[in-house]
Amino acid sequence: MDRSLATGSLRQPLLEVDRASVRLGNTQVFENLSLTVGEGEFVALLGSSGCGKTSLLRTIAGFIQPRSGAIRVRGRDITGEPPDRRGMALVFQTYALWPHMTVAQNIGYGLKLRRLDRTEIAAKVKDITALLGLSGLEERKPAALSGGQRQRVALGRALAVSPDILLLDEPLSNLDARIRLTVRQEISALQRRLGITAIHVTHDREEAMVMADRIVILNAGKIAQIGTPEEVYNQPASAFVAAFMGAENSLRLTCSPAPSGEGLLRVEGTGGAPALIAAAGRPVVSGPCIAHFRAEAAELHAAGGQAAELLANPTRGFLALPGEIGQVSFPGGFWRHVVATPAGPLVVDAPKAWPDGAKVNVHIPETGLFVFPGEHG
Repeated sequence: MDRSLATGSLRQPLLEVDRASVRLGNTQVFENLSLTVGEGEFVALLGSSGCGKTSLLRTIAGFIQPRSGAIRVRGRDITGEPPDRRGMALVFQTYALWPHMTVAQNIGYGLKLRRLDRTEIAAKVKDITALLGLSGLEERKPAALSGGQRQRVALGRALAVSPDILLLDEPLSNLDARIRLTVRQEISALQRRLGITAIHVTHDREEAMVMADRIVILNAGKIAQIGTPEEVYNQPASAFVAAFMGAENSLRLTCSPAPSGEGLLRVEGTGGAPALIAAAGRPVVSGPCIAHFRAEAAELHAAGGQAAELLANPTRGFLALPGEIGQVSFPGGFWRHVVATPAGPLVVDAPKAWPDGAKVNVHIPETGLFVFPGEHG
């Protein structure tokens, strides 16, 4: 996957959403939202239900008219233009295929509306079916196809009209897990091969990570963070982004600059020992703070002996707190533990299963700890 944007250089802008505001009924979906998408870029709009990602996609497509702001393609204002004049194609979540039409007729439908002659349509449909692995299925109707095949037909119909921008509205959500993995790889490979610009709406974090050049994380109609998959995963800009990107364990702490300086942050308040961790870009402030970490980032150690001594003195480079093993499960490849601690229940993954009721110390290394200033509550 293309990761050229990791260096911070944005490609030639193709699409610009300039301070757009959308209101549906009494609900302000988003306000003064701005976004730029580069030529040939694959951008994922990621967020939970109701965050505004689908409304943003439909605004770009022309199905929702913004109350203010502008939509531009290559500098041309298309805000007031209808969907069929925008040079875009939308692949719907529900496929939206004509049930009475064959595969070839569905793929060629947009070309027919453009009044191309039959020979040209047939040639284009032949190219598209070959590209998508649908050769031999041209005369079948949607009811005779698998879910993955129907999704390929919907994608083929969109690609047949040679759009400047391909819009994907959760196109994989109706597929079962195995087929979803296959189709997302096919879409990603096809986008790179054709060099087409794509904007993909999804609520699936892993889907966005493996398909997109950049991820736009939305929360309550606002952009919480924009960055490459590596950036939003390893450098979350807020507690919300950290939790959304898998760091769901949270701790309410008190933060302060370390008395000795040295670029260290002192954190305490978990019921365990205070910890000195490298500031390394973390805000060094005094007062309440919130820390997030992923289940796989923490380690479990048996309580007692040297581990007990660690809890009696400030730790350096990691945070430690006592706990007791509760629920244990095996989701596959590792054991997942719910650990009762003075700071509340935490989820910790480990390569082996610890017995119920075992006394442990939870160690969270500074590299896996995301600390943000914020009031508790």
